[in-house]
Amino acid sequence: MAQRKIRMGMVGGGRGAFIGAVHRIAAAIDQQIELVCGAFSSTPEKSKASGSDFFLPPERCYGTFQEMIETEKTLPEGERMDFIAIVTPNHMHFPPAKMALENGFHVLSDKPACFNTAEVKELAEIVKNSGKLYGLTHNYPGYPMVKQARQMVKEGKLGKIRKVIVEYPQGWLATKVEDDAEAKQASWRTDPSKSGAGGCIGDIGTHAENLAEYITGLEIKELAADITAFVEGRQLDDDCNVLLRFDNGAKGILHSSQISVGEENNLNIRVYGEKGGLEWHQKEPNSMLVKWLEEPMQVYRTGMGYMSDIAQAGTRTPPAHPEGYLEAFANVYKNFANHIRTVEAGETPDEICTDYPKIEDGVRGMAFIDAVVASSNNNAAWTAIDA
Repeated sequence: MAQRKIRMGMVGGGRGAFIGAVHRIAAAIDQQIELVCGAFSSTPEKSKASGSDFFLPPERCYGTFQEMIETEKTLPEGERMDFIAIVTPNHMHFPPAKMALENGFHVLSDKPACFNTAEVKELAEIVKNSGKLYGLTHNYPGYPMVKQARQMVKEGKLGKIRKVIVEYPQGWLATKVEDDAEAKQASWRTDPSKSGAGGCIGDIGTHAENLAEYITGLEIKELAADITAFVEGRQLDDDCNVLLRFDNGAKGILHSSQISVGEENNLNIRVYGEKGGLEWHQKEPNSMLVKWLEEPMQVYRTGMGYMSDIAQAGTRTPPAHPEGYLEAFANVYKNFANHIRTVEAGETPDEICTDYPKIEDGVRGMAFIDAVVASSNNNAAWTAIDA
């Protein structure tokens, strides 16, 4: 592949969509990717209007994702998109991903990977057979300090992991805001026909699950879950409490909630091994507490020389210059773009460019949702994750 920007097409993310803007900003931060086309809405008129907002040529603003993929495939190799970014509600993740992969395009999708387990298992086969790359935008592994935590666990500095506590409380759904016609972010997330089997557990609980497995390198083997829809009339869960058993014998606690009044986006994790522990809070992402058995507690800071190579690779600014949510999201995009360059050039990818969530993470996320719902429906019985 000639040295050039990687060309992106977007599905969803038009006018009024929160996450679409996040994806576009993240993709642009490192100047490795350019948005060249899109099908930005479920209505052709809104899609074309959104494309105009982004100063795209009218002929590259498509009415549907099907039209986009079919048309882009016919363009010269030097013009057509290289991958699609899917930023739609959950029920519309699978169809464009399937079509793009089967037509020779790489895919980067918002999480969860699909609407249900049947779809994600089919998608995993499609990815395997297509020879194309598939990435999932769990953005929290993009934080440099999260990468540092993973590296320290991998190197055995904490010893064998014994306990993991991961929490993700929010308060924005403490009332039935989905009844407001303007509350589109709430309405689809609480609608089982668009969100799937899980509400809170699918929306943010999967972020907590993915973060715990990414840092520890372990897999959740089975769980016991109690999920609740506290807000009267709400169809999907808005509060989740889960006990975890990991494949190395470690035990854990995961709670996610969207009715914890006053909480903003308080994702945090604590990991304890035989020799030490660590603690990280997304609200203070450039710091991590590291705790030792017989030594004083340490505070690790992003950008410092003692950080690992893989953490440094995800850092853009000198120490004390804040990096956060958008930069972490951008690390997923940057690594995905570099992976595309590598495979298209027929080269062997390194550890850094392959450091982003993939279809395997999508399969585990869907299996996690299924196990949580099944366990809760069975009075919190221990339930294996089938992934």
